[in-house]
Amino acid sequence: MIVVTGAAGFIGSCMLTFLKENGYKDLVGVDDFKFEKKLPNYINKTDILRIDRKELFSFIGAHNFEISHVIHLGARTDTVDKDPEIFLELNINYSIAVWNICTLFKLPLIYASSAATYGNGEHGFDDTFSDFTQLIPLNEYGKSKNYFDFWASEQEATPPNWVGLKFFNVYGPNEYHKGRMASVIFHAYHQIVETGKMKLFKSHNKRFKDGEQQRDFIYVKDVCETIIQIMQKQIKSGIYNLGTGKARSFNDLVNAVFAGLELTPNIEYIDIPMDIRANYQYFTEANMLKLEKQGIDLHFQNLEEGVFDYVTNFLKNKIYL
Repeated sequence: MIVVTGAAGFIGSCMLTFLKENGYKDLVGVDDFKFEKKLPNYINKTDILRIDRKELFSFIGAHNFEISHVIHLGARTDTVDKDPEIFLELNINYSIAVWNICTLFKLPLIYASSAATYGNGEHGFDDTFSDFTQLIPLNEYGKSKNYFDFWASEQEATPPNWVGLKFFNVYGPNEYHKGRMASVIFHAYHQIVETGKMKLFKSHNKRFKDGEQQRDFIYVKDVCETIIQIMQKQIKSGIYNLGTGKARSFNDLVNAVFAGLELTPNIEYIDIPMDIRANYQYFTEANMLKLEKQGIDLHFQNLEEGVFDYVTNFLKNKIYL
């Protein structure tokens, strides 16, 4: 039995599909399932047991002998939410409780961290950098993820095997409910379909031209496949980056969306909104050597391949994974 938290959300719902496609049958999805906009992510997963997130710990207590892994993907992911209390509750205290029960019952744990922990990248994007107190995340979400990484790294009592994954910019199907927090690919598709053009942020940093801000974009299918490899191989416990290892520009990304729609690129540049301008990341790129050394296959789809699949096989007809 494999337990996946965040089962109604973007990555969690995709993770359940990939587990099923890889032959795993006894799957448990954990989340707060009351949000109607997330319903399409799991409504057709009728053979997956659903557990409310508040009932997770009693469930593990009763069924721990049947559980082989816990994959903890549930979190508050809104990067513009400034309320530290919601992040304390959902991203820190809940994650600590998951860690502690996995430790108690000796259950392997894989959990989601974030590249947001790196802030502006003053110390690079290297997962061998272990002084978490030196990292300066740009928002409450990143701070909460960095705090838990630090807390986990300091624990003497741990699950028998544990892996934290610093997700970079994940995109793909099942993010339809995320609104403002959905990927740029998602927003680009809808803007282009509706207006024939895409608005990208201007650069307010002299080192980058407009649209040449760069991020490490990784397709959710590659994320899920990598997690399955990590689970199967039982790699060395620790915190690892999970990105493609190759930064690409927003211009590249939008051009790939236009290509998927078979349209000529038409890009307009607008100012970055003031509420996010001070905390805007201009460059992220995962150093993937640490995970590669663990024998994980890192042959990911490039940006053009991933975007084309997402646009043509999912976004055009709002298909779910």
